[in-house]
Amino acid sequence: MGDRPFRAAPGWLGAVRTPFEFVVATHGPTVLRVCRAVLGPVDADDAWSETFLSALRAWPDLPDDANVEAWLVTIAHRRALDVARSRARAPAPTAEVPATARDPAAGVDDTADLYDALRGLTDRQRHAVAYHHLAGLPYDEVAGVLGCSPAAARRAGADGIAALRRALGRAGDDGPGRHGGGG
Repeated sequence: MGDRPFRAAPGWLGAVRTPFEFVVATHGPTVLRVCRAVLGPVDADDAWSETFLSALRAWPDLPDDANVEAWLVTIAHRRALDVARSRARAPAPTAEVPATARDPAAGVDDTADLYDALRGLTDRQRHAVAYHHLAGLPYDEVAGVLGCSPAAARRAGADGIAALRRALGRAGDDGPGRHGGGG
């Protein structure tokens, strides 16, 4: 997805960018999946909105040869960190201290176990898994987003997937079809 289908052919006024709405329609679902994986379902919509507001401001200055998807995932990463920091600073008033982290009356959510497992990963593991497996970025680009080497990004992704399999009771998924391994 590194190619840029977002540029119109040069017209009489020179090269014209396709409207930003096309970028949102094309990459919005991927960015939302990344935000949900990094933050969980509650804060993902805010991070998604902030990502595209920031991207809209920067869109006119984006170089023609930029990888739009990687650029958006980088912005989503920064917005997710901002949302997580603000959430950590915000007080959470309650009438009484809950006995458990979950409200049993809220019902069962099919994705709750996955979000719990994702919260159990380190930040680097969770981000590497989200950016590589959900956004489809190669580990070289994941490394650029995370500020580490491609080998470290690959290791964080592998460790994160292994931890998710253990947490979700899928230890038997480590067979020959696994990425990067023999067996």
